[in-house]
Amino acid sequence: MKIAFVGKGGSGKTTLSSLFIRHLAATESPVVAVDADINQHLGAALGMPEHEAAAMPAMGAHLPLIKEYLRGSNPRIVSADTMIKTTPPGEGSRLLRVREDNPVYEACARTVGLDDGDIRLMATGPFTESDLGVSCYHSKVGAVELCLNHLVDGADEYVVVDMTAGSDSFASGLFTRFDMTFLVAEPTRKGVSVYRQYKEYARDFGVALKVVGNKVQGQDDLDFLRAEVGDDLLVTVGHSDWVRAMEKGRPPRFELLEAENRMSLQALQDAADDSYAHRDWDRYTRQMVHFHLRNAESWGNAKTGADLAAQVDPEFVLGEPLAVARLG
Repeated sequence: MKIAFVGKGGSGKTTLSSLFIRHLAATESPVVAVDADINQHLGAALGMPEHEAAAMPAMGAHLPLIKEYLRGSNPRIVSADTMIKTTPPGEGSRLLRVREDNPVYEACARTVGLDDGDIRLMATGPFTESDLGVSCYHSKVGAVELCLNHLVDGADEYVVVDMTAGSDSFASGLFTRFDMTFLVAEPTRKGVSVYRQYKEYARDFGVALKVVGNKVQGQDDLDFLRAEVGDDLLVTVGHSDWVRAMEKGRPPRFELLEAENRMSLQALQDAADDSYAHRDWDRYTRQMVHFHLRNAESWGNAKTGADLAAQVDPEFVLGEPLAVARLG
């Protein structure tokens, strides 16, 4: 499953996404984690030493390699230079799998050893001083969107993306690339305002959205969240001495995480696993094409000098049977 963690800045989404990744690793599930936040903290939250986290390769810096690899022998894409973040796959495109080794992972991913297993970590790269006034962060997360557009994942495989804060995710079609979106909300008016915004934007695209209440300290906090988000509230997470130790850089073994918080993480996994039954590869492909045609008309054609609508393969539907056939 492809899973996103979203929420306002300071809500704790990076901490919760890192806990969820650790939980999945403890179940021996294959995991690709992606730090797509403008503040790159997921590596540190997963226990990477500071110098290793800072040395993570930026996906945006490897965009030419990513495009050339994914392009494959697709005759509708005349060159990698004409690919944009929403370019969809077609006949001849190379597809990514969670478990495989490929040049994209080799260039952009690093293995992170956790208490109960290893996961792959990728990162968009930080917003640097040289970007000021000449770039935007959405250009960096474009590499993530391109990879997800070409990714075929199975029921027992997980891609977990720590998204940029607030509603910035809606600057592209990236928010539609997930089977389940967990919105981390504190029990405050500001905490639930992002939920309302996200719910409204996502309504027309069939985005599966569940709220994770964070920093919940008592019944009043719980009642507030239930009143504000209703049935979308999945679980709540309270104070954690384990997390406090992690933030100091000396976490105990993950198995010592508080039982109630481990139960909350299991509830997240159950919700994500349940979403697999509703996966619709046809809709997923249609949405991919929808945003590509919008981007082509608004800026892509002018930027590349090509008719990007011609990149759409009308007979192609991304999906597992197709990927298995090609692997065979």
